[in-house]
Amino acid sequence: MKQIFLLCLLCFSINVVSGQVDTVNVYSKVMNKYIPNLVITPTDYDVENDKLPVLYLLHGAGGYFSNWMFRVPEIASYANDYDIIIVCPDGNKTSWYLDSPIDSSSQYESYFTKELVPAIDQNYRTISKKEGRAITGLSMGGHGAFYLAFRNQDIWGAAGSMSGGVDIIPFAEEWNMDEILGTYPEHKENWENNSVMNLTYLLNGQLSLVFDCGNQDFFAEVNEALHQKLVNEAIPHEYTIRPGKHNWDYWRNSIKYHLVFFDTFFHSSN
Repeated sequence: MKQIFLLCLLCFSINVVSGQVDTVNVYSKVMNKYIPNLVITPTDYDVENDKLPVLYLLHGAGGYFSNWMFRVPEIASYANDYDIIIVCPDGNKTSWYLDSPIDSSSQYESYFTKELVPAIDQNYRTISKKEGRAITGLSMGGHGAFYLAFRNQDIWGAAGSMSGGVDIIPFAEEWNMDEILGTYPEHKENWENNSVMNLTYLLNGQLSLVFDCGNQDFFAEVNEALHQKLVNEAIPHEYTIRPGKHNWDYWRNSIKYHLVFFDTFFHSSN
């Protein structure tokens, strides 16, 4: 089976004033399956020739690739406003966007870095270098965005996290994470090696970082801890606490701040 795009326009494809939204299936050789993604392009994408930056926008635990579009449909207009391509990948319900050391069918870091990003660059008019790529997400997707970017700074130049589970260890009994990492008592090393909180040693100041969390969010404490760790390690970043809970009202507002941050990054880098 070839690694190609299947444009499933009958499944989900709409043309709106703000941009075009397509469902795009990408074959993952590493997991032997097709994975759906939303790809949002600006209104004038088909008539312009400029290469565009790409924002990868990740869903949370229990979510799916079209979550952002259904919950925050205005992201289609944001692609037009900022003249970017937005890719909303499917990260399975509880993959945490990593390569599971115990489940060969859940290899999402490899899928993103070796299959999805190359496929987007091959099939869309992108700025195919890290200065033209950013990644962010909510909750599990916030952890995933930082996890992928921290470990692959040659691919992404900027990363964000909204209400991210940036330290998974305090939540070892939640969201069936033991299915991808094993139980914490028996597989402590898996948890230690795959928590964003323990990956800051990989940063050298070259990755532009933005993250935030609501003050009533159950992830507020771990986000504050990550902020303090980055301060202590003199790693540049933008961090904000705003009123809010772990819900779509918060993320609908948060994404607007991340887009401004990434817009500044793209214009300063290209």
